[in-house]
Amino acid sequence: MVRATHWLTFIAFVALLVTGGEIVISHPRFYWGEVGNVNTKPLFVIPIPASRQTVPTGYNYVMPDQNGWSRYLHFETAWVAVLTGLVYGIYGLVSGHFRKNLIPERRDWNWRAYRDRLIQYMQRKPPGHAEERSYNVLQRTTYAVVIFVLFPLIIWTGLAMSPSFTAAFPWTAALLGGRQSARTIHFIDSGLLLAFLLVHVAMVAVSGFRSRMRAMITGYSREAGEDR
Repeated sequence: MVRATHWLTFIAFVALLVTGGEIVISHPRFYWGEVGNVNTKPLFVIPIPASRQTVPTGYNYVMPDQNGWSRYLHFETAWVAVLTGLVYGIYGLVSGHFRKNLIPERRDWNWRAYRDRLIQYMQRKPPGHAEERSYNVLQRTTYAVVIFVLFPLIIWTGLAMSPSFTAAFPWTAALLGGRQSARTIHFIDSGLLLAFLLVHVAMVAVSGFRSRMRAMITGYSREAGEDR
C-alpha cells in the first residue's frame, strides 16, 4: 500500500507541478489579502514573462497561453492526489504505519540525535544496518512534516482559492487572509514540496539508487534479503 500510494502521489505531483507552472505563467504576480489584479501592488513578482498581454512584467515578450488545459488538468490531478492521500492516511492510522515508521522514536527526541545523523550525512558515511529496515530520525521528521503539514496545507490553500468552495465555507479563505493569500501560500508550499522532492531523489541516489528503487518498486531489499 505504501509503495502504490507513493508512486501514484509522485505521478500526480509531477503533473501538478507542470500544470501549476503553466497557471503561474498566466499571472506571475502574488498578492496578500482577498483581492489581487494588475492594479494591485503585488507582494512579490516572479521575474518571468506572462502568457497574457494585460499582465505587466517588464518583458517585451508574451509566453504561449496554456492556461485553459492546465487548469482543467490541475484540478483533476489534484483529486487523484487527495484521494490517494486519503487512502494512505487511513492505512497509516489503521496499520500503525505512522506510529512505527514516521513518528521519531522517543529516544530520538533530542537535538543530539539530529546532530549526529546530520554529521553522518555530511561525512557521507553509509547507512547502518538498522536503516535498511527503518527510517532514521531526520527522515522520519522530514516525512512527518511533509505528510502532516505541507500536504494538508497545499490541499487547504487549493480549496481556499475556489470561489464555489469558499462560498460554502468562507472560513477556509478567511483564516488564511483571503483568496489571494491562499494563492501565495499555495505557491510557497509548492516550492517547499519541490525542494523536498529534489533532496529526496538526491539522497536516494547517494544511498544507492538501484537498490533503493528496486526496494520501492518491488518491495525486495537485497541488503535485508527479504521481501517487504
